[in-house]
Amino acid sequence: MIELLTAATPNGHKVSVALEELELPYTVRRIDLSALDQKQPWFTALNPNGRIPVIIDHDAEDFVVFESGAILWYLAEKTGKLLPADPRARSVAMQWLMFQMGGVGPMMGQANVFHRYAPERIPYATERYQRESRRLFEVLERRLGEVEWLAGEYSIADIANFCWVTTHDWSGVSVDGLPQLQRWLAAIGERPAVVRGMAVPGKHSDTSDNDRATTARTLLV
Repeated sequence: MIELLTAATPNGHKVSVALEELELPYTVRRIDLSALDQKQPWFTALNPNGRIPVIIDHDAEDFVVFESGAILWYLAEKTGKLLPADPRARSVAMQWLMFQMGGVGPMMGQANVFHRYAPERIPYATERYQRESRRLFEVLERRLGEVEWLAGEYSIADIANFCWVTTHDWSGVSVDGLPQLQRWLAAIGERPAVVRGMAVPGKHSDTSDNDRATTARTLLV
């Protein structure tokens, strides 16, 4: 059984969506970011960086995995699913996963900070991160004009990028003029497992505007 420690953020949703897609049994422990649960000693013993999500694989001697991309990789390796078997195709999936981890997530995260939460408006910073997020969307658009899914077949790369890109409105970044990206967002968003995974950890942590604001502020701590 997998134990998922999470909150309603894009990185949290990446793992719950993957668990639903993989049909793995799991339990959920909600982490209250506003109460700084993620900074408590019991949590930092699991993830020294004090961030969600974290999983504990109780079927593997309580093995702990933190960092959302590493968790996706672990779950895909554990099940033999959501990663292509061919080594080159597998590498392509990992490249697009790293694209999200190193680019889309950090840039959209900074766009969120300056667009939504900075105590004073800093137009240069806001526009810089929104521009860079849009540029990354355009990279995805070009790729998705060549293939249905980022790695050729549906994989953890699609899940990781989707869970961030689907929040583009919150970052103040438009997807207008990006038909392939919109097609991809709609296709993933309609998958039953994705709908279920995006609802985790449940109604007490739904990402309403107020909840998003609280989450984002606490993530800066």
